[in-house]
Amino acid sequence: MPAIFALIDCNNFYVSCERVFNPELAGKPVVVLSNNDGCIIARSNEAKELGITMGEPYFRCKPLLERHQVRTFSSNYALYGDMSQRVMEILSRLEPQVEIYSIDEAFIRLPLAGEETLRRTGENIRNTIRQQTGIPVSIGFGPTKTLAKIANRLAKKIPEHGGVFAILPGSDIDAVLKNIEAGEVWGIGGRSTRKLAGQGIRTAYDLSRANETWIRKHLSITGIRTMHELQGLSCFSLEEGPVPKQSIACSRSFGALASDLHEMREAASSYVSRAAEKLRGQQLKAGCLTLYLTTNRFRTDLPQYANSRTIALPCPTSDTAELIEQAVRCLKELFRPGYAYQKVGVVLTDLIPAHIHQGNLFATPRRNRDNLSQALDRINQRWGTDTLQYASAGLSKPWHHKQAMKSPSYTTNWRELPVAQACLPPRLTVNAHTVPET
Repeated sequence: MPAIFALIDCNNFYVSCERVFNPELAGKPVVVLSNNDGCIIARSNEAKELGITMGEPYFRCKPLLERHQVRTFSSNYALYGDMSQRVMEILSRLEPQVEIYSIDEAFIRLPLAGEETLRRTGENIRNTIRQQTGIPVSIGFGPTKTLAKIANRLAKKIPEHGGVFAILPGSDIDAVLKNIEAGEVWGIGGRSTRKLAGQGIRTAYDLSRANETWIRKHLSITGIRTMHELQGLSCFSLEEGPVPKQSIACSRSFGALASDLHEMREAASSYVSRAAEKLRGQQLKAGCLTLYLTTNRFRTDLPQYANSRTIALPCPTSDTAELIEQAVRCLKELFRPGYAYQKVGVVLTDLIPAHIHQGNLFATPRRNRDNLSQALDRINQRWGTDTLQYASAGLSKPWHHKQAMKSPSYTTNWRELPVAQACLPPRLTVNAHTVPET
């Protein structure tokens, strides 16, 4: 049966999450900052109209934000992740074939239908998500995932479409593509855009009619598939299950520069613990660990140093204690006194499914701590992150990243639940009795 793809994209997702629990933010300029309150990573439409650009360092645009009374928030990933999960669960209830593409995007596949039917379907999805989560979404339909991406962009940019737009087989697709720049096509990055511009390929329409031999040579097979997708030929299937990860990383910039090995060990242990938790959550084990550290390259008044170390683990593992042991060993080799460090990070690679176990004849047998790890994860999931942690991760954590303007974790922390206050009007009749004014 012919099918059509739809892309559901949450509008200004991080900002929308903040607005759900703070309705006073509606219609006002709002921005969200990256880890350590470094750069702008999300903007409301009102903030975009002020000329605030994505990725702009906070310190550089702070005067502009204050002048226009822009509400500024530190990133609150616990809130955003929980709200994303709620949106995706609603989609999974509404449609059987869903691919979660990112924290705020998902593809679905539907039977091919007329434009009016698709519009009603899209409006039902939008209204249901908005009613149950408060998050506004835009929906684009297309015969391919690439065209659905373009349709979603038009649904979001042009208010007349009401948040839903469809590019249907047999419609004038070329007319739509002529108004889309090549660099706006899904999968076409900055380098590819420059290559295409050198050949006079500036719009999505030009790309759809480009020379296949040249595209294959300069943009590889992925470029050919993108070109065919623009022509309406589906080349990218719906991945109903998440693609297995090739690596898991965890790192943060420090809230204050660290020059002490003890603080660096605490940070490394903390990030390894978080990465190991992700490993177990995805039923994976890692065979390789990379640890890196770096100073602040923007502090030209300070000496600079950066280095990394990659080691192959004796056996693939997701055991937090074992991974911390290996990471600390790397840290001791990399650490140099006399430097003020800005960041340490860990990357786990060579990932395999947890149920696959290849022994090592020459490695010392390790204790099986799977039950301990599972108990640790269950406790932290129920009572909050770091309720239980390894002592090497520290308690005071002076290196911890800054979140000076973070909103409460309304949906994931009992102590930060929103408070509802109710009171009776000055005079209210209840069961035929008048309640006097208080």
